[in-house]
Amino acid sequence: MAKLEKYLPLIKIILTLALLIVGLVAPLNEVSELIVFIAALIIIGYEPFWECCKTLVKFRFDENLLMIIAAVGAFILGQYAEGIAVLLLKTVGEMFEEYAVDKSRSSITRIAEMRSPYARVERNGEYIETDPESVVRGEKLLIKPGERVPVDCVICEGESALDVSALTGESAPINVAAGDAVLSGSIVLNGALTAYCEREYRDGTVARILEMVESGKAKKAITEKFITKFARIYTPVVVAAAILIALIPSLITGNYSEWIYIALNFLVISCPCALVISVPLAFFRGIGIASGKGILIKGSHYMEELSKIQAVAFDKTGTLTEGRFVIEKINPYKIDEKEFMQKARIAECDSNHPLAKAIVGENYNGARPDVFEERGGKGVVAKYGENSYLAGNAAFLASNGVEIERSEGGSVVYFAENGRYIGSIVLRDAIRKEAETVSEKLAAVGINRTVILSGDAEKECKRVAENLGFCEYHGELLPADKALYFEELKKGGVKAAFVGDGINDAPSIASADVGIAMGDNGSDAAVESADVVLMKNDPSLVADGVKISRRTMRIARENIIFSIAVKVAVMALSLAGIASMFLAIFADVGVSFIAILNAVRPMKKEREKIARKK
Repeated sequence: MAKLEKYLPLIKIILTLALLIVGLVAPLNEVSELIVFIAALIIIGYEPFWECCKTLVKFRFDENLLMIIAAVGAFILGQYAEGIAVLLLKTVGEMFEEYAVDKSRSSITRIAEMRSPYARVERNGEYIETDPESVVRGEKLLIKPGERVPVDCVICEGESALDVSALTGESAPINVAAGDAVLSGSIVLNGALTAYCEREYRDGTVARILEMVESGKAKKAITEKFITKFARIYTPVVVAAAILIALIPSLITGNYSEWIYIALNFLVISCPCALVISVPLAFFRGIGIASGKGILIKGSHYMEELSKIQAVAFDKTGTLTEGRFVIEKINPYKIDEKEFMQKARIAECDSNHPLAKAIVGENYNGARPDVFEERGGKGVVAKYGENSYLAGNAAFLASNGVEIERSEGGSVVYFAENGRYIGSIVLRDAIRKEAETVSEKLAAVGINRTVILSGDAEKECKRVAENLGFCEYHGELLPADKALYFEELKKGGVKAAFVGDGINDAPSIASADVGIAMGDNGSDAAVESADVVLMKNDPSLVADGVKISRRTMRIARENIIFSIAVKVAVMALSLAGIASMFLAIFADVGVSFIAILNAVRPMKKEREKIARKK
């Protein structure tokens, strides 16, 4: 039954289209033709008619009333196909928009992947697995390598490296030991940890992130569709005017049939086909243009909001940078560089640490150590033949009596052979090539305020901001901190977008005026929280999205002004007894046709541009 309901709009569209073709093409008499068209009208119009009745009971006016007026007006004139086509096009548009909305809603709960499925708690002298929500503050936990930290806690025993990328966006693991606080959602990479629960699950980091995402989406749920806002003013004015035109002159002159005819003429002229079809069509065309460039906009409201953006905040890791380490500099010490790299790869090739993987490379098939030991959060000890190697941070080599030459830069790994320092390797998270033009492209569309909000180190944020020409940066931020900084950015009514790719970005994406996610490598939580998804790993597409949205809004406004201006002019002629029914039909059908052509016009231009680029 649920599956049938999902495909019900498509079934209605197919049935209505089939009946419409039969009514137009088949050799039917007038009665049979009318029956076919009425059947098509009932199939496609039942739902908007019912919704219209429900809103009218509450004295509210929406686009469904506009649809019903357009269809009834067309039927009264004998323009059956036109009345059905209006409702048919509306249903098609709604089906596609609902599809995008469903996709954005379906996976929001995937943020729960940050949540550990169990907590290993010490109770009655032994460790048992239980739900993280049942852990009480002060209870002792055991977290093994490869497991997520179930609740915010403080380490009492053990050392390890933690992967906190889901929380902070920071690529490099952090080293923790006894006395350090660790956040729920972090992954223990090596070395078991015992810890005491500091905050119960409901007050912890993962629970707060999920709450922020849900509340951000809830705030957006109250926004209204563009056409609905228009309909609340336009529809009651037109209906009231038609009633007054039919009643007041009739009571004065006694010529009821003439003034009812004029009122009907007035109502037909005012049928909002041009607006109801062409305005949504302009948005759908705009969405189509954007998707051709790899920008998925999840509805017309978000396109409208995107056109108003004045500032953009970016996450750093995975958005402006590659989110993976690359070797920036090799510093051999009293040894040939090639020989140094061979020794470094032997030392690191059995490690799962991200820095080690970047040093060794993906296709390493060289010598491997005979003995290998990883010291959690510090480095590695390896033996190959007669030689022993140390690789790790400065403190690790110093603790083993090795004097080093310190290197400046990003993340540094130091190496020693048989107790003698042999060099270091500096690694950085590489800046995306596509990000180099971000600030320039945004400035070209009038957006000069670009900000980095990241969980990464402050110095790394500064490096990226300076390289890309950003005006502001803030580093070492947790998800809640990002959200706070972003709210500051929006002060004074500034319309701001947030661009990110990780679970840690989801709260900011959800609360932004327009949330934008990197879809190619973004987390499910970020992609599904977003209003706009960049299907390529190219943050500069934000500027293209803004440009397309502004052009779409301009076309929508042109259609509104043109449609209303023509209709008002013909309405005046009708009241003066000058306009014929033919002119009334032109004010409806002709204006609709011109407005639709205007809405479709930019698609061809954009297709030509895309084809030329390809």
